Amino acid sequence: MRRERSKTHPAASQPRTERTPERQHDSYGLREKLSDPTACTRCGALYRDGRWVFGAAPADAHRTQCPACRRIEDDYPAGIVTISGDFAVAHAEEIAHLARNVETREKQEHALKRIMSIETEAGETRIKTTDAKLARGIGEALEHAYRGEVHYRMSEAENVLRVEWKRDH
Repeated sequence: MRRERSKTHPAASQPRTERTPERQHDSYGLREKLSDPTACTRCGALYRDGRWVFGAAPADAHRTQCPACRRIEDDYPAGIVTISGDFAVAHAEEIAHLARNVETREKQEHALKRIMSIETEAGETRIKTTDAKLARGIGEALEHAYRGEVHYRMSEAENVLRVEWKRDH
């Protein structure tokens, strides 16, 4: 059953295109549809039925580099999680394990969601990810597991999600 547009709602008088936010262009996304199947030359991920998944590639599969491997090679993350505070310093190993567990869970369904690096410098840990939603997921997992303060900021110019989590004792 199809719903009718409301004539009294303020948005009803606006054209639908103006109400829809413009989609961000991802320079690492696919420019054209790949041949099915296509295997990544670096990580072995397989492009099948319009998605990247992990699995055994057939011998006749086309070869290319997946968007996640291109991001890793260019060191151009889609998400950056910055972790700071006294608690974070004292529990750095636990926090790294939590981030890896979130990555493992996400990679089962989405092969392009990966952690690029985990770097610790001057009491601050920085996690770079190939996917903004993975960075958000790590931030949500930190907040759920350890409380603290989490802030999300999308940099429109760079097309990078910055997640900042902090907790002091």
